[in-house]
Amino acid sequence: MAVAAAYGWPADLTDDDILHRLVALNAERAREESQGLIRWLRPDYQNPAGKAAVAKDVQSDMDLGAAAPVAKVAWPKTLPDQMAAVQKSLTALGVATPEQIAREFARGRAASVQPLLETLASVGLARVGDDGRFAV
Repeated sequence: MAVAAAYGWPADLTDDDILHRLVALNAERAREESQGLIRWLRPDYQNPAGKAAVAKDVQSDMDLGAAAPVAKVAWPKTLPDQMAAVQKSLTALGVATPEQIAREFARGRAASVQPLLETLASVGLARVGDDGRFAV
C-alpha cells in the first residue's frame, strides 16, 4: 500500500503488479539517465552546483569483455565422493545452507546435500546453527 501510494498507483495492486511496475520504472529511468536526464531526489545535496548531467558511452567505459561461463562441478556418483565434495564446498563457503551448497554442483540437489551435512555435523566436521545453516 505504501509503495503504491508513493508512486501514485492504485492501492489494490498485488505484490507482483508492484514489482513489475518498479522494474519497468527502473528501465525507464536507466534510459533517461543514458541520455543525460537525471531526476534528483535531493538536488540540493546530490547536485548542489545544478549542473546538467552529460550522457556518456557507458559501454566503452565499462566494457570488461565477455563473461566467462562458470562451469559447475559434476555431482559425484559415489557416497564417499559426495561427502568429500560437500565438505570441500562447505569449507570454501564457510557458512551455507544445503541449497547454497547444491548450487555449487551440476545436478546438485538440496535434498541430497542435507543428510550429508547432517552426517558431517554428527561426526564433528561441521556444525548446524539455529537458522539451519551449516558451518565448518
